[in-house]
Amino acid sequence: MTADYSIDVLKQLLGTVSPSGDEVAAASIWRNEATTFADHVYTDINGNTYAVLKGGSPRILLAGHIDEIGIMVNYINDEGYLFFSGVGGWDAQVLVGQRVRLLGRHGHVIGVIGKRPIHTLKATERDRASQIDDLWIDIGVQSRDEVTELVRVGCTGVIDADPYNLPNNRIVARGLDNRIGAFTVLEVIRKLAQQRPTATVAAVATCQEEITLAGAATAAFGFEPHMAIVVDVTHATDHPDTDKKRLGDIKLGGGPVIERGSANSTVLHTMLLDIAERLEIPYGVGISPRYTGTDADSIYLSRSGVATAVVSIPNRYMHSPNEMVDLKDVGQAIDLIAALILSITETTDFTPR
Repeated sequence: MTADYSIDVLKQLLGTVSPSGDEVAAASIWRNEATTFADHVYTDINGNTYAVLKGGSPRILLAGHIDEIGIMVNYINDEGYLFFSGVGGWDAQVLVGQRVRLLGRHGHVIGVIGKRPIHTLKATERDRASQIDDLWIDIGVQSRDEVTELVRVGCTGVIDADPYNLPNNRIVARGLDNRIGAFTVLEVIRKLAQQRPTATVAAVATCQEEITLAGAATAAFGFEPHMAIVVDVTHATDHPDTDKKRLGDIKLGGGPVIERGSANSTVLHTMLLDIAERLEIPYGVGISPRYTGTDADSIYLSRSGVATAVVSIPNRYMHSPNEMVDLKDVGQAIDLIAALILSITETTDFTPR
């Protein structure tokens, strides 16, 4: 793990309530930390936040999205119960009985996601998977008027789950998808600030990846990079119920995953493999034959095209209140990406041959 790795910053990021479209709290922490080592830090009109190291050509963009999946209130009934929709992709089963933290009118509001107890379900209902439409949020009030003093329709929130350290350098938290990516690109800039690459490099904490990829699209258009590296999470397959023939062999602690196919430049893919092997950084290979499901899907199409690579952090239990990553993989991803950028010169050709 790199010596400059700042676990305190990661935990601050993971402790914020910053669902897609409401990323301000996490972006503020990211931005404040970036000002301690970047040459220029700014936020654009969409809410993307940038940390730039000024140099020459080429221009390199490092992207990690800072938003997380969440919920949005869409109706409040007369008894004061809140009904909601998902912000991003949810398995409704993991929502049942969870505590939520809502971005209320005057601060955070705690609630509980309710469902009819098993005792009151008919036999035919017990085996049916819960849907979000079956659920509601109870914040302990007694009327709609009481609710509207605290929460409005359209307010967003997240599962209320703090980060927790586990053995073997592992951390569990909600929102690791993808605060861990936003954190990784920030730490790459911290590392490069001491070594000063030839290129101009910007890390960007992108917004709205979980719902539109809009942040990445506007960031790439505005910054005009020649190459980009997207850091996101990928599904670890080292748990009991998995299909490695379909999903590959991806392990926590197995190193960063270098993606192949789709939005990924074959030139950058080969460069990353070569550097990982030269530096003896363990790695996995993930495949994205159609699309990556990451910010790369927007970035590589920007303007006349951007040579783009995806470097992923293995993640167990994605889109749940308790995602898990191995911090060794994060440190190795930082070292791999920094080494790649330091190898880039003005004459580096990203054109496939």
